[in-house]
Amino acid sequence: MTSKFLRLFLAVAALFTISALAQTGTTAIPSAPAPAASAPAAAAPPPNMGTKVGAINIEGAIFNSNEGRRDMDALGKKFEPKQTELKNQNEELEGLKKQLSTTQDKLNEDALATLKKQIETKQKSFDRAVQDAQEEFGQQQQEVASRILTKLAPIIVKYASEHDFGIVLDTSKPWPQSPVLMAGQALDITAQVVDIYNTQSGVPAPTTAAKPAAPHPSATRPATTAPKPTTPSTTPK
Repeated sequence: MTSKFLRLFLAVAALFTISALAQTGTTAIPSAPAPAASAPAAAAPPPNMGTKVGAINIEGAIFNSNEGRRDMDALGKKFEPKQTELKNQNEELEGLKKQLSTTQDKLNEDALATLKKQIETKQKSFDRAVQDAQEEFGQQQQEVASRILTKLAPIIVKYASEHDFGIVLDTSKPWPQSPVLMAGQALDITAQVVDIYNTQSGVPAPTTAAKPAAPHPSATRPATTAPKPTTPSTTPK
């Protein structure tokens, strides 16, 4: 899954999750006698919201939390064998392409056709393996993000309520991919929310230097030195 798709998923998930929590976060009121049938139902009062405007990078909060960093590091380690496998496939493919480049003038027609067919077959296999790895990694990355967001959303709602925020904007995507043109640092509550989440989760900060969030199988994609099928250019993160 691409980073763009992940951000879209998180934006939609955050919208529904946080909106639901905000609507159900008010104190329950005992039921009143049912009104007469002819009287229209009264609209439910809006929740007691503040007037301040805040901003939060949902994606950053998820993956910069101790839990997010721990789980993405584990996911990266899980995919290291696949990364090695793709690297080996790429090296084999590049070797064949180099062989074609240096010997095509010396090979007879049948040998040249056989070598080109071998390169084409291995290229298709490699491209398919890259795409499969991207999709598998993206799905598991999404699962990590969804699980953490479920626990993060109530913290955002509670923090906003306690600090008089009437609206909190998600700045995970830059403009024009999102309607937020800019948000000053003074409005950003990402660090505060992450600190609270880290405390509540009990997950300690990683003790080693941060690793890349994801292996990038497509980074091993060889340079285009021979015709090959079009493949997605995205990389899992």
